Amino acid sequence: MISLEQMGKQAKQVSASLSNASTEDKNQALRLIAEQLLIEQESILKANVKDIERAEQNDFSNAVIDRIRLTPERIKDISDALLQLIELTDPISQVLDSWQLENGIELKKVSVPIGVIGIIYEARPNVTVDAAALCLKTGNAVILRGSSSAIDSNMAIVKVIRTALAKSKLPIDSVQLLEDTSRETAEKLFRLNQYLDVLIPRGSQKLITTVVEKSSIPVLETGAGNCHMYIDQDADQQMAIDLVINAKTQRPSVCNAIETVLIHSDWFDHYGEALIQALQNENVVIHGCQTVKSMDPTVTRATEEDWQTEYLDLVIAMKVVQSTDEAIAHINQYGTNHSEAIITRSNNHAIQFLNEVDAACVYHNASTRFTDGFEFGFGAEIGISTQKLHARGPMGLQALTSTKYQLFGDGQYKK
Repeated sequence: MISLEQMGKQAKQVSASLSNASTEDKNQALRLIAEQLLIEQESILKANVKDIERAEQNDFSNAVIDRIRLTPERIKDISDALLQLIELTDPISQVLDSWQLENGIELKKVSVPIGVIGIIYEARPNVTVDAAALCLKTGNAVILRGSSSAIDSNMAIVKVIRTALAKSKLPIDSVQLLEDTSRETAEKLFRLNQYLDVLIPRGSQKLITTVVEKSSIPVLETGAGNCHMYIDQDADQQMAIDLVINAKTQRPSVCNAIETVLIHSDWFDHYGEALIQALQNENVVIHGCQTVKSMDPTVTRATEEDWQTEYLDLVIAMKVVQSTDEAIAHINQYGTNHSEAIITRSNNHAIQFLNEVDAACVYHNASTRFTDGFEFGFGAEIGISTQKLHARGPMGLQALTSTKYQLFGDGQYKK
């Protein structure tokens, strides 16, 4: 196992040639990786079984185990996503603007790779492929650091990626995996300024906060998903129930699933019982305010902690509010600036919600489950950014680029 310092040196060395790789060569590498994943899927699945067994022995929640689990269908989806990424426009070397100075110098603003990217993430081994693929397409070298919960899967996947790169025209060290998952080595990664240009954390709020607080490298911050759905007083009954059920239960272990449903008191008086029953039919545990509990004694009484919790499981917090203003205030206090939705027939309330809620993605009459790079047409995503600088929302190819000014003269000099 090579040292972290050596990994950094190798990544820096290959980043220059990688930044000049042609679109054809990058796409060929992605195609080879997509093929190699299918060729070697049995070795990946065998490694994944070890991670699943270890997770079960450690009593991990079903939600976490679902994030770790790979199946032939999921590997096929991962492979297909690479083929979709090939079809997307290469964002590198695009002329974003151009003009001529008074002295005759031609000036162009062009898109360029960031350089060397470090990505630290938890659980999901599919992120290993997504992150590597996005970095390759944008001409960036990458050092991946997954969590111990999926280390066997990640090692198997990166071995496959590097096998494919060896057949391509891209440097094999364009993608490296930090196999040491200790906290001490992770903190060394946070300070690898000499080699890393940016660090991207993807995972729990605890992980993200740790990286932001301890990293001396610029951080492109992704966020946890304490997402809300507000049902306004005139919301269509069936639409509201269907959207809450979808946003909570379609895949509860992901960051764009809702964790709290806020309900206008008028709507709750008429349809609250039906909503509670629909959630319970889907085996969702409800932590509700006193008004909710008064309607159904089987509801668990919500605490202050519930409004702040990203459950990532079949659990939801439920609160009755008196107005759109109160719903917005609650979301802006407890939300994580990820994805928020309003269900309403009122255009005025919808516009107010979309303008005043502080989140990367805001929805009117739709499920928050669409906050995703694939759904937005970006191909694979590196994560959902909840910050406001450089990138916000699902981060696709453009988020992994920077800019450079190129100037073309004919002997001009400063007098």
